[in-house]
Amino acid sequence: MKEIKEPADGLHDIPASCPVAGGPLIATELSSLDGSIKLRGRFRLPPAALLDPDNHRILEVFLRSRGVITTMEKELGLSYPTVRARIDNLLLELGLRPYRTSQPSRREAAAKRGVLEQLERGEITAEQAKSKLKLRNGEKD
Repeated sequence: MKEIKEPADGLHDIPASCPVAGGPLIATELSSLDGSIKLRGRFRLPPAALLDPDNHRILEVFLRSRGVITTMEKELGLSYPTVRARIDNLLLELGLRPYRTSQPSRREAAAKRGVLEQLERGEITAEQAKSKLKLRNGEKD
């Protein structure tokens, strides 16, 4: 049986899953440090509390570097693509999706270029081009 050492501050990390069955856990009691207050109920654990040690490290380095990936590269000793992949994995683990990047995909850029070329050839009016571009950006007229 593995011995669990008592942490210096007396507080253990929250296990990410049930050590016996492997399933998810909930918190059913919270106490103040001095023990004078106890809250009982069914509390969700915050997603960050359920991260494995590797993802927790990525999150910590991301925050300490203020999101500057080149700083993360140096701190973690990883390449840019690997850091990006780790951040993407962290987002998935936290149940998040990245914000849409400001750079359009090649397909989107080609579609917008096509609208502008139609306008240039006189196939559509400026108003029609404006409407088409707004639709592509998800805007309403």
